[in-house]
Amino acid sequence: IMNEEMCHSVTNYECYKGLYSSFNSMNLFEIVHSLQRQFGAEPWTLYRGQHLVSFADNHDVTRAASILQNPAHLPLLYTLMFAMPGIPMIYYGSEWGMKGDKSWGDQALRPAVDMPEWNELSEHIAKLTKIRNNSKALQYGEFKSLFLTNRQCVLERALPDGSERILAAVNADGEPFTAYFDAGAGSGPDLLSGKEIDLSSGLSMPPFSCFLLRV
Repeated sequence: IMNEEMCHSVTNYECYKGLYSSFNSMNLFEIVHSLQRQFGAEPWTLYRGQHLVSFADNHDVTRAASILQNPAHLPLLYTLMFAMPGIPMIYYGSEWGMKGDKSWGDQALRPAVDMPEWNELSEHIAKLTKIRNNSKALQYGEFKSLFLTNRQCVLERALPDGSERILAAVNADGEPFTAYFDAGAGSGPDLLSGKEIDLSSGLSMPPFSCFLLRV
């Protein structure tokens, strides 16, 4: 139903499943395969140049904080969601890690909330929102996979005219890891931490870490 005559956007259920499943199975090939299938450079890709709704959970599915087996993966999942092509959508309460399992019934997924909460996850998602709102590359840039293992990945979003290039990187492992790839630049600021990152000898990633690098 997504085409010029019908819907210009739909919810991206394939990548919704790929996001949590990739972390639970420690197989980031799954989500990157879906992203390449949908938004890659090949002419046969499904949604190149289109803007689907990206989400980690909604009113019909188990919340991300309940379906992820390792809570340390929550900020990494949201970093990938904001970095991938699409329009990020946050379901109320999930910005602070509210839990809710679909097997508990619909009411468990849609509880009343007296007051919003604010924690480290809320702070992280607020940063992601601000970064994306100020980045044309994250909003409209082309997608490319630069580095991929089962537990680490580096994705690129870049404008065709070369005016902005963002690298999104995650290490889903509990051990540090250094990713070696053609970064195309010697260094760049990490928009999440504000630190300048030297890429000349690879990207050193602590356990359960994520980056949004402007290079």
